[in-house]
Amino acid sequence: MSARKDKVHLIHLLCCVSEMVESMKKVASMDVELTVEERNLLSVAYKNVIGARRASWRIISSLEQKEENKGGEDKLKMIREYRKTVEKELKSICNDILDVLDKHLILAATTGESKVFYYKMKGDYHRYLAEFATGNDRKEAAENSLVAYKAASDIAMIELPPTHPIRLGLALNFSVFYYEILNSPDRACRLAKEAFDNAIAELDTLSEESYKDSTLIMQLLRDNLTLWTSDVQGDGEEQNKEAPQDAEEEAQRD
Repeated sequence: MSARKDKVHLIHLLCCVSEMVESMKKVASMDVELTVEERNLLSVAYKNVIGARRASWRIISSLEQKEENKGGEDKLKMIREYRKTVEKELKSICNDILDVLDKHLILAATTGESKVFYYKMKGDYHRYLAEFATGNDRKEAAENSLVAYKAASDIAMIELPPTHPIRLGLALNFSVFYYEILNSPDRACRLAKEAFDNAIAELDTLSEESYKDSTLIMQLLRDNLTLWTSDVQGDGEEQNKEAPQDAEEEAQRD
């Protein structure tokens, strides 16, 4: 146990993201229930490596679309090659954490909270695969994401209160999945609104330690609802369309 604690302490000191990921993978592969601190370190480590590449992919895809309209073949070829490189990296990272989740973390989880956390994480990384995949690969990633999010939701409804930051973060990301991947704004709005309303109804039961995280995610739910309602009504034309926000920016602390 002392070796495990020493490893977690060292992770705090690591400045290299790839080293942080590898170190947390070793902890996760011990087939024991992770502490909240360990769980959050794992989430943050992978969030850091995947976040930069997702942002790069969005920029590259936008440039590719603009170049297609211009008809610049040389630039277009270079952009497409770079996009494929980024997609290869994204796929590798997603498959890496999904393997850890399936082989170790979900099997070792004993509490409802940790099960929701890991199934949500599984849904998130399949969603990231679906963001850039095409054809049958996209369909498979979307189906896997849906199954994982539903598993997390089923447990969350029983085990976690509506104000719990992990349950709220799940609702936020699941609603983004409906909106962006399944192109279902109605279902996205319904899920986000239900989660927000249920949390508001029990706001007085919110613990002081969870208050900041929970209210922040509630704000993100409300922001997305405003954005999506505007899109559904046709107010937000293509010229300045914003991307919905999800909870990957927040390591859940509770």
